Amino acid sequence: MSGKLYALSTGPGAADLITVRAARILGSLDVVYAPAGRKGGDSLALSIVREYLGEQTEVRCRHFPMSADGAEKEAAWDGVAAELAAEVGAGKRVGFITLGDAMLFSTWVFLLRRIGTPPWLEIVPGVTSFAAIAARAQTPLAMEQQSLAVVSCTAPEAEIAQALRQHDSLVLMKVYGRLARIKTLLREAGLLDRALLMADATLPTEQCWPRLSEIEDDRPLPYFSTILVNKQWGYEK
Repeated sequence: MSGKLYALSTGPGAADLITVRAARILGSLDVVYAPAGRKGGDSLALSIVREYLGEQTEVRCRHFPMSADGAEKEAAWDGVAAELAAEVGAGKRVGFITLGDAMLFSTWVFLLRRIGTPPWLEIVPGVTSFAAIAARAQTPLAMEQQSLAVVSCTAPEAEIAQALRQHDSLVLMKVYGRLARIKTLLREAGLLDRALLMADATLPTEQCWPRLSEIEDDRPLPYFSTILVNKQWGYEK
């Protein structure tokens, strides 16, 4: 098979945080697939990489449902996975772009399950949102003997509370719509003033709260909101 599929990580948002390798590959693609949160909606990943695409590159946006309908999600993943394989089978250089890093909380992983690990696949890593947040906040993710846990706020409260007890540093992802619940868990763990929240890191709409206690529980947050906790560092400004 002469075709090739690249899963390309776009980084957290700023176009100049994409890797040199990903940028070079993007310029050589015949087709690029971009995920969109809603039908006919814009693709943030596409806006990040557009300047790196070659004139010959065809762009195809595909909607991945965010609903709880498992059958709808399965159908979307199955359909896009089949499209990607067919494009590669036709001898094309194909890219699938995804925010952050392709192997962390990414739609791409659901496609990987369907595609498998054929020789015509290459996955290009990227800067994670929490690495960018740590850099923007000028604070370490973890130091010396510290342990670091990356936790989804969609996990059961007991599991999040256990992680807060067991680890020295934590990344709490998928905070959107769950702020009040997470603040309660942090308060109970005595970590509310050791927690920083950043939304839309590296984008023009970036917002940062060095102390989570300063944010109202019912404050609307952007979808891309993440909390960092470091028990030995703190985020006093």
